[in-house]
Amino acid sequence: MAKLLQVDFEFNGPFGEEMARALTELAESINQEPGIIWKIWTENQAEKRAGGVYLFEDEESAKAYLDMHSARLTQMGIRDIRGYIFDVNQPLTAVNQGPVA
Repeated sequence: MAKLLQVDFEFNGPFGEEMARALTELAESINQEPGIIWKIWTENQAEKRAGGVYLFEDEESAKAYLDMHSARLTQMGIRDIRGYIFDVNQPLTAVNQGPVA
């Protein structure tokens, strides 16, 4: 069963197009993570937060990614990392054209 992972953390930038240029290589590497289906990148410059919403094939993949990603962020000096794994209610999501199969 697909699992949704929501992650956010304190982030001082860059944001917007500058973030896209700086993190394209990282974004491409995420496509190689086991079990990943997609990621939506999130950012809030006013609140100094960034993160993402991910869809994984299963809970094991989501947990493994959260552990790896949290360690990577911590090594980069990022703190206040929040990560949550959710089940996806597929019938209701389909009503709202959510991108899950």
